[in-house]
Formats: sequence, structure tokens, C-alpha cells
Amino acid sequence: MSTAQVALRAEFFSQLSADFKKMPLWVQSTINSVIGMSILLLMWWIGGILIASNPDTEAFADFAPGPALAALWSLIGTEFLNETIISSLERILVGLFWGIVIGVPLGVMMGYFLAVRQIANMPFQFLRMISPLAWMPIAVLAFETWDGAIIFLIVMATVWPIVFGTAHGVQRIDPNWFRVARNLGADGFQMLRRVIMPAIAQDVFAGIRLAVGVAWVVLVPAEYLGVTSGLGYAINDARDTLDYATLAAMVVVIGVIGYLLDAIAVFLIKRYSWHAS
Repeated sequence: MSTAQVALRAEFFSQLSADFKKMPLWVQSTINSVIGMSILLLMWWIGGILIASNPDTEAFADFAPGPALAALWSLIGTEFLNETIISSLERILVGLFWGIVIGVPLGVMMGYFLAVRQIANMPFQFLRMISPLAWMPIAVLAFETWDGAIIFLIVMATVWPIVFGTAHGVQRIDPNWFRVARNLGADGFQMLRRVIMPAIAQDVFAGIRLAVGVAWVVLVPAEYLGVTSGLGYAINDARDTLDYATLAAMVVVIGVIGYLLDAIAVFLIKRYSWHAS
């Protein structure tokens, strides 16, 4: 390739990059997202070929995109898939609800009261570093139903990001806001409602976003327990019946739903951000 050809090609790509940057941000984001997902699909497709071409792994060839997406298409709209998704979402939402109910008040107290923060920080950090799944034997013994045990594990996964995210938000509040509120005669409830909660909304939702991610990861192995519904159960059942195409399809479903839950959390963070308003 001659020097002129190299220079011409460099100029072409430079112009292409300049034209791309002139596009609206949502167009740029869409194009980049499509490129990223195309790369992921290509890697999945190559992995499927390598698995199918290896005599030691060819039994798992249905993990490839073709069989997996065909299985997913056949499952869409079926009662089985709908019940599977609803069961898992119910457990996530109940566990997340209790994580918020427990985590936000604890986080506010940790952030507002220095003594509470000094007393609670070390034990809470200790508990936070324990894998939620490590509580599984205790959950099975403590709860009468499998659903109760799974929800407990989800609570243990969600509460700590919410606690520390909320506490961090409270600590970031300008102390002058509290002084002004007190001078205006605000009592404790008014301080909480008018100053603290609006100021920490973004941090609370950021903690909830982290909590949803952790809970969604914990959900699948938690549903390996004695339940007969949910995404984890569906994966475990597909593995036991050697239906690898359905197993891969359920993995795709988990990824899609997890992405949508994260997108909702991002929307709430932007919606309740004082910086954006």
C-alpha cells in the first residue's frame, strides 16, 4: 500500500469520525450499542463453533446462538415462560422492598448520627462481606417455606448497598442546610422530609441500582432450592434434562430482564438527581 493510499484512508476515517460526532447523542449511543451487542453475538457464535467442533464438548453444541435463540422464540408468550418470569420478579421485588424498608432508615441514622456510624460501621462492613448465599443453610432452617428462604437471601443481598449508599448521601449534605432548617423551626420529621430525603434521593436510588444487580445474581442459585418455579429452577431443570438450548435461552432471558431492571434504576437516578433538575 502506497503512502498516498494510506493518507487517503486515514483522511476517510477521520472524516467518518467527524461526521459521527456531529450526530445526535441518542443516535451515537444507539449505533455504539448495536456495535457492542454485535461483537458479543459474534463472540457467542465463535464460541458455539469451537464447542461443536471439539469432540469433548460437542454434546453442549446447543449452547450456540442458533439453537438457543430458536428455543427462546418457541418459549416467548408461553405460560411456562410467563410464570417463570413472574415468580422470579415477585421474589426480587419482595426482597428489594424489605431491603429498602430496612436499609434506608439504617443508612439515614448512620449518616446523620456520628455515634451510630462509629458503632455500626464495623459490624455492618463485616456482614456485607459475607456472601448472601452463605446464609442459605440458616435460611432453610429459619423459614417454613422455600420462598421465604429465597426472599431472605435476596434481602441479605440488597440491604447493604442501600444502607451504605444512603449513609454516604446523608454525609454529603451541606451542614448549613440543617442549620437553616433548624432556624426556620423545622422539627425532626420536617428535617427528614424536607431536607434529608430530597437530598439523598439520588444516592438511595444508586444504592438500589447496586442492590438490584447483586440480587439478580443471587436469585438464580437461590432458586436451586426446593421451589418449582422461577428462572433458577428453569435453568436447573434444563440442565437435568440435558436441554441445553433451553438453558441458554433462559440465560438470555435473565440478561434481558436484568438489563431492564438496571435501566429503570438509572432512570430513577436521573429523575431524582438535583444536578439534573
